[in-house]
Parts: sequence; C-alpha cells; structure tokens
Amino acid sequence: MKLLIILPNWLGDAIMTTPAIKLLCQEYPNARLTFVGSYASIQALKHHPRCERAVVDETKKAPSRLIATYKLARELGSFDLAVSFRSQLHASLLLRFTGTVISIARRSWHSMFLLSHTKKISTKQHLCLQYAQLAMSDTHNWNHQTPPLSLYIGAKHFLKPILGINAGATYGSAKRWYPERFAEVGAAFSEKYDILIFGGPSEEPMAKEIEDSLLRLGVKNFTNIAGRTNIEELCANIGGCSLFITNDSGPMHIAAAYQVPTVAIFGPTKHTETSQWMNKKSRIVRHEMQCSPCMKRECPLGHHECMTTITAAEVIAAVQEF
Repeated sequence: MKLLIILPNWLGDAIMTTPAIKLLCQEYPNARLTFVGSYASIQALKHHPRCERAVVDETKKAPSRLIATYKLARELGSFDLAVSFRSQLHASLLLRFTGTVISIARRSWHSMFLLSHTKKISTKQHLCLQYAQLAMSDTHNWNHQTPPLSLYIGAKHFLKPILGINAGATYGSAKRWYPERFAEVGAAFSEKYDILIFGGPSEEPMAKEIEDSLLRLGVKNFTNIAGRTNIEELCANIGGCSLFITNDSGPMHIAAAYQVPTVAIFGPTKHTETSQWMNKKSRIVRHEMQCSPCMKRECPLGHHECMTTITAAEVIAAVQEF
C-alpha cells in the first residue's frame, strides 16, 4: 500500500508527527511511505524503515508555486492514501493534483473543497494528539492510544556522560533564554558531565557567548559544535547525551525521541501543545505571565519577562529533581 505523507516545515513539528506515522504503519502493515517536506524534516525522517522515497519540497522557490506544485504531484503519481500534516493551500493542492482518492488534512477553507477527508481537530491538546487524530481520520480501529516519538538515526556513543546545551530556537528570539544563564547551569554540573554546546549556523554567536561564559566560570571541559553538524549528526549527538538543557525547539523534540533526561525552558509558547511528548524524564521551567502565551517571534511588549524572570538556580533545581 502506497502512502503519501506531507510533513510540517519545522523540525520539531515534523518529529511530533512520528507517533501518527507509527499509527498509520500499524493500521496498514504493508505501507510503503513517501515523505514530502522541508530539508530539515526530510533529513530527520527519511531513515524510517518504511520510507521508500523522501522528497524535499522546493516549490516555494519556483516562479509559479502553483505550476511547480502540479509538476511535483505528477512526478509523485497517485497513492492509496495521502495525509498532509501541513495546513497550507499548496499542500492541499499537492494532494489533489496526485489524484489520490483518499486524501486527509486538517479542515480549512481549501482542504474542504480539494480533499476527501477533512477533520476538525481541537488545538487545545498536545500537537502529537492532534496529528494522531488527523492520521486516523479514515479508520475506526484506533483505540486512541498514541505512541512515543521515534527517530531511526543511531545515537552517538560518548565515553563520558554528556550535558547538552541548546540555547537556540529557530522560530525567534522570544523563545530563547540567555547564553550566560545556560553557562551557569552547565558550570553547576561540569564536574559530573562534559558539556556539548549545540546550535545551528545562525546560532554560532550565541554558542560562542556560552563558550566564553563557561571559560569565565573556570569550565574547560566543553565542546562547541554549533553550526558544525547536519541534521543526522545533530540527532545522533543529542541522542547520546545523558542530560539536555534546552529552549522549546526542534532539538528539544529530538531529545524526547531518544528519551534523554531534559529540562526545557518555555517562554511565549504553549507548553501544553509543544512540550516533550512522553519523555519520562522531562521537566519544564516556565513562569505564568498575563501576556503569555503570546506565540510571537519577538516580545511584543519589549520586556521579555517570561524569560528574564527565569533564573539559572531554577533550572539547576529542575535538573536536581532527576
């Protein structure tokens, strides 16, 4: 059975579809999967054992996205079932253009007209549950149990316990706690753990700030790999950590997929919707604010108090709960 799956663009959101994908594979034991998504989502999920084909969607770069979407659909061909985890017009068009009869997406003005199954799903629940309900729209066999996250990239083996620090968050500055405070937390546990500093290419200056702060605190047993890993290497390194300190971000969900003990710092985002899914050793540090969750990329009020008021001592205490 051929299944087409349109993945979300964000790395973390793509990882949160993995329980739903597992449910689809349980429902259709002979499923052969084709993934279409952003570069980051494809690099993370293409290792799935049922993945037959993984395609990076670059239609946005074309002079006419509509024509490019049609050409991509013709290239992909038709499927027995198609599911879009992306609530976007061109994703609905892609499913329609493939000619797939059973096509599923979240209900919207465009999906209702273009696709066969459009389920209205409450957003007042974790995103993993939303994706699972969407994937199971065409079945009556689901018992409403949703499995953990899963990635099929082997975790790296380190000779010593590793504390991973991830100060970045691609979405925007409002989601980011402060480098010097991450360094304080790292220093508090530097006798027990070697420290690995994570970050994307755009986050190298932030990682350098952590590095400099650690040196000022007398800590030398760290390695800065910000901007030096691809997605597969990022997953493998996070999977090998013994402890992970992070903002709400894609790497946070990678850690959850490997069940790495994690303390996640939340500011302007909905922790009830995007916290680590089914990680038994997960803690959240956040402060309830009148203005949160604002879901903005930058603090619209200019004070960023949802993050400035969180101290290193609070995060250290959360780690000590483990």
